[in-house]
Amino acid sequence: MTGEPSPKLLSGGNPQIAKGYGDAPVQAYIAAMPGWKSEVGRRLDALVERTVPRVRKAVKWNSPFYGAPGEEGWFLSLHVFTRYVKLTFFRGVQLDPVPPGKSKHPEVRYLDLHEGEFDEAQLAAWIKQASDLPGERL
Repeated sequence: MTGEPSPKLLSGGNPQIAKGYGDAPVQAYIAAMPGWKSEVGRRLDALVERTVPRVRKAVKWNSPFYGAPGEEGWFLSLHVFTRYVKLTFFRGVQLDPVPPGKSKHPEVRYLDLHEGEFDEAQLAAWIKQASDLPGERL
């Protein structure tokens, strides 16, 4: 056997990945996403990289985070659940159109991606808009 053991999957199939900054921990998280969710993670990560050149990446609290270059905060994160991948737009109420999922935090909006759902044009628009807003410091 070679390499590291596979990451443990937490409740809902979310990969347990150690906190880390840069592309490597995010790629480890994506590779550990179960089933069809890993493809969603790859597509989303590639879309963020195309839309926000030099995007900053990290894994915190077992979730990938994306931040605009030169900024301290984060504009997007994702998390795996049993039936979907949840995207968190930290300043989501300022996006046009506003993503549908409400949060107990007034600025935050969610988007739940289920299998077969990936509107690349809409996601790219939200990612671009979100990356232009002040990031959330977490």
